[in-house]
Amino acid sequence: MISFGTDGWRAVIAEGFTFENVRLVSQATANAILETHTKDTPAEVIIGYDTRFLSDRFAIEVACVMAANNIAVWLSRSDVPTPAVSYNVVHKGANAGIVITASHNPPRYNGFKLKAHYGGSATVEDSERIENHLKLLQDSPKSVFTMDYEQALREEKIRRFDPTWVYYQHLSELIDLDRISQRELKVVCDAMWGAGRGAIPTILSRTATHVTEIRGAMNPGFGGIHPEPITRYLKELSVSIARHGADVGLATDGDADRIGAMDAHGNFVDPHHIMALSLRHLIEQKNLRGDIVKTISTTAMLDRMADKYALKLHETPVGFNHIGDLMMKHDILIGGEESGGISIKGHIPEGDGVLMGLLLLEVMAYAKAPLHVIIADLQATYGPALYAREDVKLAKQVSKKDMVQRLSDSAPSHLNGESVVRINTMDGIKYYMSDYSWLLIRPSGTEPVLRIYAEAPTQEAVNSLLKAGGELGNAVLS
Repeated sequence: MISFGTDGWRAVIAEGFTFENVRLVSQATANAILETHTKDTPAEVIIGYDTRFLSDRFAIEVACVMAANNIAVWLSRSDVPTPAVSYNVVHKGANAGIVITASHNPPRYNGFKLKAHYGGSATVEDSERIENHLKLLQDSPKSVFTMDYEQALREEKIRRFDPTWVYYQHLSELIDLDRISQRELKVVCDAMWGAGRGAIPTILSRTATHVTEIRGAMNPGFGGIHPEPITRYLKELSVSIARHGADVGLATDGDADRIGAMDAHGNFVDPHHIMALSLRHLIEQKNLRGDIVKTISTTAMLDRMADKYALKLHETPVGFNHIGDLMMKHDILIGGEESGGISIKGHIPEGDGVLMGLLLLEVMAYAKAPLHVIIADLQATYGPALYAREDVKLAKQVSKKDMVQRLSDSAPSHLNGESVVRINTMDGIKYYMSDYSWLLIRPSGTEPVLRIYAEAPTQEAVNSLLKAGGELGNAVLS
C-alpha cells in the first residue's frame, strides 16, 4: 500500500518502490496539481534526485508522466541537494517540487519527496489529496499517462537544467563568505556518498578556505552505511580530520537537508549544539531577532537562550514540516530539530545541511577560536546539557495514543531526584524537570519501536533518565 508520510512516500527499491508505482504516484500528484492550478499558463514542477540506485531513471519517469499531463518540467541534469530543488520551486514560481530520494534511510530504500510552492514540505492536506487520487487510480490504472522522454525533450515539455547555481548564489547572500575566507580554515566535507557532494566545496571555492571532500564519488550503496550524519557513520570523517589537521569536519546526509559536524579532535558536534551556536551568532554577531522554533526532542539550551534574549519559543512535534509551517506564519529567526534539519530567517522553510554547514564556519570565523572552545563556552553559559537517545524494539506495534495516556496517568512526581514540573503530550510524552533536564518517550507510529530521548547536566543523569524511560515504557506495556 502506498501512503504518504510527513515528507512524501518511501519504500524498498524493487519491492514497493517500482517504476509502476512511481508512475502511479506521479499521476496522482499531477492530478492534484492540476486540480488546484488556476493560472492560464501551464503548471510547472521542479524535479531532482539523489545518488541512490536508479534515482535518475525514476526521476525521468516522473518527468514523463508530468509532461504527458501538460505540466512543464524542469528536470535536474544530475543529482542535487533537496534544498536546491526546494529553492528553485520558489525562484521559478513553480507549483511543486519532487525529489527522488530516501534522505538518510538505508540504501535499499528510495522515496518521492513532495515540496509545495513555498519551498517546504507539502501540507497534510496536499498529501491527503494525492492519496485520494491514488485510490481512484488504483481502480482505474489506464488513467496513468506518460510520454516518450526524447519526444518530451524535443517539444520542450521537459527541460534539463542545473538547479544549484541560483541556490548557491542565494546561500552566498546569507553567509559572510569574506569573513570565512579571512580565517583560512581547514575543512573536511563529508558528502557521505550523497547528493551534497561538491556543494560546500563549490561555494567555498572563491574563498581562501582549504577544503578536502571525502565520500563524494557516485556510490549508490553508500559504502554499506546509512547516509546519516551521526557518530556511528562518521569514522572516515574523524580519520580525515586527523590526517589533514583540519579545523572542522562537516557532514551532510543522503540528500543534504541535514547537518552533522566534528571538531578538530574528532568529537561529534550534534545538531543541538549547531543550532544553539547558530542562534547565539545570529543574535550577537548579526543583530537579528525573531522567534525560535524547535521540535519536542531538541535541546533545552534553546529555552535558556530564549529567556536571556527575550525571544518567543515555539515547541512542535517531531518533523520539519511542523517547523516549516511556523516559519511561514511567524517571524522565525531559526528553526530546527535534533536530527539535523535546521533553517534560518531569510531562507526557505526547509532543513538545509549545506546552509548550516556554512553558517557553522561563519560562527568559527567570527569567534576566531577552535570549535571545541566555542562549544565549551556555550556549555558554560547555557549548559551543562548532555543528550542521548535510545531506540527500544518492541514485540509488536503499540498504539501511541493509548501508551501516552497510560504514561500520563501514571506520571512520576520525580525523576532522577528532580521534580517533574511539567508534562507535554503533543508527540509522545515529555517530562520536564526542575533543573532543565527532560525525558521524552515516543512510540513510533510506523514500526514496533519505543524512542527514548533524554537531556541532563551530566552523562550519569542522562543514562539514568534513559533507564527510567525504558522502565516506564515497559511498565505500561506489561
